Amino acid sequence: MSASHTSDAHAHAQHGGGRAMAASATLHCLTGCAIGEVTGLLVGTALGLGTGPTLVLAVALAFVFGYTLSTLPLLRAGLGLGAALSVVLAADTLSIATMEVVDNLVMAVIPGAMDAGLVNVVFWVSMPVALAVAFAAAYPVNAWLLARGRGHALTHEFHGAPAPVAGWRRFVPAPGTGTLVAVIASFMVGGLVVSVAASLG
Repeated sequence: MSASHTSDAHAHAQHGGGRAMAASATLHCLTGCAIGEVTGLLVGTALGLGTGPTLVLAVALAFVFGYTLSTLPLLRAGLGLGAALSVVLAADTLSIATMEVVDNLVMAVIPGAMDAGLVNVVFWVSMPVALAVAFAAAYPVNAWLLARGRGHALTHEFHGAPAPVAGWRRFVPAPGTGTLVAVIASFMVGGLVVSVAASLG
């Protein structure tokens, strides 16, 4: 990224756009983390893994999905895979790490949440609570990074790039954060409904 683009993003963050950008960046990371964690729990449960290995898998997939969701728009905007990954690693790592630490601490504090199965009301109630606290913890981190031209400020110049009209890049999906949040929220509500139904017999 050029120095002028970085300074433009820095200026935008300091003149009212910072809060919206920080919220968007935090929601984007949160969505990737949620998808990764739920996927890790699904896989761990299906494979019969213990709590420890399942937790490690869930955290690893949270980083994978978080990075992937941030990389796709950059690929669509014209960056090569290596360049896109280098930008995303610099932009998202601290945010995702903060979310994972806080999310898992909250889950550990809620009685029974860490050991609850996927067909368990405790899990589907605890997960949104943990994610909400993780959002609250990661938001100031993203705001601090943006105010210094770091974090998602590094991807700012690519967000408004026109989608390519030809070539393989036009097939790269780049769903909006709102769409991703709606999908994961619907999935969690569905999991809660199934768990409640199962508990009622």
